[in-house]
Amino acid sequence: MLRAYVELSFQSFVAIVSPLWGQRGWRLSALFSQMVSIGVASMPTVALANFLLGIVLAIQGAGQFEKLGATDLVASLVAFSVLREIGPLITAVIVIGRSGSAITAELGTMKVSEEIEALNVMGIDPVKFLVVPRLLAMIIMMPMLTVLGEGVGLFAGWLISVTTLHLDPVFYVQNSVAAVEQKDLFSGLLKALIFGGVVGTVGCFFGIQVEGGAEGVGKATTQSVVTCLTCMLAMDALLTTIIYFIL
Repeated sequence: MLRAYVELSFQSFVAIVSPLWGQRGWRLSALFSQMVSIGVASMPTVALANFLLGIVLAIQGAGQFEKLGATDLVASLVAFSVLREIGPLITAVIVIGRSGSAITAELGTMKVSEEIEALNVMGIDPVKFLVVPRLLAMIIMMPMLTVLGEGVGLFAGWLISVTTLHLDPVFYVQNSVAAVEQKDLFSGLLKALIFGGVVGTVGCFFGIQVEGGAEGVGKATTQSVVTCLTCMLAMDALLTTIIYFIL
């Protein structure tokens, strides 16, 4: 299975860059359609989830820092937590549950109804026709959704700190900016980009490998979600170790 996944991932990324050396490219219309389905439709859920987590993080941080008489540190806690971990992670979880599973179900349904086989008969490459638009849309939209989520999470932390903790709004912003390093911004976007590639390839792989009719589609969708979550957490741990302890 691992070999088949690596082969599909390699074929997909080769197909993405194939227009650079004059080969027939993928369909822009399909790409834009997937970007809307994966990205635009996920914006409300991503924004809401990050907003609520920003509020919870600020309240929990304030409760602990208040014991030390250092409530001002809430701004720093919210800023680097959201940018380093919470923003990319919670956004990826939302996208996996909403769009990653949908990709597997869509391709799985096509597989069991023999639509993918029909494409092969007509001489159409299923990887370029079906996988590439979904994978590329996931890679493009995941960082954009992460930026949206991080912005909403930071705003939620600012809002609860100003209205409930009665911190000075300007001072809060200054503390937040002072706490953030360029590496924090870079790491969050890099994680989002890699998460997008992982979710896109895993979702498409399990969809294309479906066997056994409707029951197989359900099993593949479950396997896809679990695998995406596991791989995402593993990549997050690896990237965090590399960025903050090696580089």
